Amino acid sequence: MTAFSLEPAQLAWCAELRALAAERLRPLAEKGEPGRVNRALVAELGRLGLLGRLFASGALDLCLMRESLARACTEAETALALQGLGAHPVHAHGTAAQRARWLPGVTDGTAVAAFALSEPGAGSDAAALELTAHPDGTARWRLTGEKCWISNAPEADFYTVFARTTPGAGARGVTAFLVPADRPGLTGRGLDMLAPHPVGALDFDGVPVTSGDVLGEVDRGFPVAMGTLNLFRPSVGAFAVGMAQAALDATLAHTARREAFGGTLRDLQAVSHQVAEMALRTEAARLMVYAAATAYDEGAPDVPGRSAMAKLLATETAQYVVDTAVQLHGARALRRGHLLEHLYREVRAPRVYEGASEVQRGIIAKELYARREAR
Repeated sequence: MTAFSLEPAQLAWCAELRALAAERLRPLAEKGEPGRVNRALVAELGRLGLLGRLFASGALDLCLMRESLARACTEAETALALQGLGAHPVHAHGTAAQRARWLPGVTDGTAVAAFALSEPGAGSDAAALELTAHPDGTARWRLTGEKCWISNAPEADFYTVFARTTPGAGARGVTAFLVPADRPGLTGRGLDMLAPHPVGALDFDGVPVTSGDVLGEVDRGFPVAMGTLNLFRPSVGAFAVGMAQAALDATLAHTARREAFGGTLRDLQAVSHQVAEMALRTEAARLMVYAAATAYDEGAPDVPGRSAMAKLLATETAQYVVDTAVQLHGARALRRGHLLEHLYREVRAPRVYEGASEVQRGIIAKELYARREAR
């Protein structure tokens, strides 16, 4: 791949997104209730045309949207990403009827989507999921079990649900289903999490599904999940880069004006070198995210490894940058409502969801050895 740089039109679009996030999305986010779906915010994302763009552009476009929104409004960024994550399997693998029924509502922000893969005993080891699709006649099943740590649950309008259709088959016995929230036997509850986003658990008590609810093919749901995650992993990195940049921007402003020890903080080498390190790591993560997204858009063979590297580096970098920013701001950054207090709560989760950092290292190593053996 060639060295990466954004076109002027892309840079202008990113600046426009940051302005929209600050002027139109952040006020709506501030009116939302922590831990609940902010439907007014989702609807505004639809009116701005950003939700429709989720399905009309590639991985790099998705990264630019997520990074730009995250710099000004993390709630808007997450609302956008969750719509994409929950609905992408429908867009990529759904029937014409499924797409016609749900995607217009996702696009205009009137239907909230969710991606239901994780379970209490099957988070990082997604192939070990136990939610079972019991046969109930010809091409009919009943879902029984639990999903946990599901973003937008229990308030979503529909869920992309991964269930075991063939016992003992590991990843080869999983099927993806599109499950509307009003199906009998489906209940849920919210979970009180560190970050302010809606996350919950779902209980399936014989929830009926049919072949008309299958996304893709029976027993071929695991590739649906992994294909979705390969697309979204670099953009999780983009979200992290956006938060890191916001923390860096705040730190540059603070250290340039904060007086201490006969000058400003920027005059202290111990401070200026930390700021330089924050900038260095943020830019390195950004370039790796863009490279992984471009590889995805070009159909490169090493997308899983690149996606894992991008998510790993960017999320670990953002944790470092935000933590350092808090340290350089001092006690004021720990006060409830401060930007960095908000980012400090936000930045921790991306190192866990959509594949924890340890999982990403495993993917990277697996890809490296597979490439060596293929020579």
